[in-house]
Amino acid sequence: MKIYLSAVAALALLGACDQTSGGAFDRPLGSELDNGNFGNATMNNHLVQTGQNGLTINLQRRFASEVESTVNFAFNSAQLDGAARATLTTQANWIKQFPEVRFKVFGHTDLVGSNSYNRRLGLRRAQAVVSFLASQGISRSRLEAVVSFGEEQPVVATQSMERRNRRTITEVSGFVDGDGTELNGKYAQVIFREYVTSAVPPTGVTAAQSISEGADGG
Repeated sequence: MKIYLSAVAALALLGACDQTSGGAFDRPLGSELDNGNFGNATMNNHLVQTGQNGLTINLQRRFASEVESTVNFAFNSAQLDGAARATLTTQANWIKQFPEVRFKVFGHTDLVGSNSYNRRLGLRRAQAVVSFLASQGISRSRLEAVVSFGEEQPVVATQSMERRNRRTITEVSGFVDGDGTELNGKYAQVIFREYVTSAVPPTGVTAAQSISEGADGG
């Protein structure tokens, strides 16, 4: 009985510490969102079991660090404005470098309106992004607009209209036709291709031009 009471007291103390000293209750809203590591549970289970999870997370972190993964929308709209199109053009250019990789687009809304309506609106936003990326030459087989989170994951907790909550997020979701057996080879292809590209001389002067110019004198 004493052991049981001690355990309960310890749990209560840990709970109090978590709420008062920087625990989960004190984290800023959205601090665990848009970090490149979330997705639906079925997808994550598949990635873990096939060995794709680590590589997928690494590529997603790189994607999010090198390009803007989020675009925002006007109220009650799934139309892409100029800023969104510019961001998505940059995303498309990045995605083209990695033909081995698949992507998912998650749609979000603010807290105005019903949850069912906002889920449909969020999905339309994700579909608009997928359509634009496809128009930039990305195969639709590598892009998926998933059932949106609707209003369930706000960046800013407010019942009012909030542009930062009206967004889509593009994420790496896995590898094309990957079953786990050839992933290391695919990832090696990505790294090797980038290595070869990085070895290209920074100038357009060829060896023949250099010899010719040397013969002609200074």
